[in-house]
Amino acid sequence: MGKFKDIWDKSKDGNRAPQRSFLRFAIVITAVFVLFLFIKKDSLVRWVQAGFTLRSQERRIEALKEDNERLDARIHMLSTSRDSLEKFAREEFGFAEPGDDVYLEEE
Repeated sequence: MGKFKDIWDKSKDGNRAPQRSFLRFAIVITAVFVLFLFIKKDSLVRWVQAGFTLRSQERRIEALKEDNERLDARIHMLSTSRDSLEKFAREEFGFAEPGDDVYLEEE
């Protein structure tokens, strides 16, 4: 920490005045730039948050696309295969053919 304080003491510049002056300038500009990135309305923090939100939404879209494909396949199966449609109707809605014994269980 002592060397950092020495950089601001111009009496210690000696023959390295241009380098030390540039270093002071670079430190101030960097501090202002970092401060600007975090305080400005369109800050770096918001960019990072937006990136996370965007990735989350993209994953959600992919999951929904997979669900849609699964549901489309099921619709296709039920609309083309009479056996699968009958099985679905029996399992989901309790349908039965004439002469079938139907047993209802309470959960």
